[in-house]
Amino acid sequence: MNIKTNDTVVVLSGKDKGKQGKVLSADPEGRKVIVEGVNVAKRHQKARRQDEQSGIIKKETPIYVSKVMLVCPKCGKPTRVAHKMDGDKKVRACKKCGAAI
Repeated sequence: MNIKTNDTVVVLSGKDKGKQGKVLSADPEGRKVIVEGVNVAKRHQKARRQDEQSGIIKKETPIYVSKVMLVCPKCGKPTRVAHKMDGDKKVRACKKCGAAI
């Protein structure tokens, strides 16, 4: 998977198309990511302890990684990910400007 935690991504399809957000967590086995402010669902929560608050909370739910595209930190455009060698280390790179991500 080319998307990792703390990457900035843009949503390509679905109800949140065009939104940008930071990846909160990535699940390589399930091929899903949780993006901040995207695919938000309301959940009813019951107080488990006396100091907890009951009510309806908003929570980000996972979306498939194929529905998001990485945003290059240098040029600020959505881009596919290239892999190139930086010395003896393999790094991710922007297809548009060539900068290491």
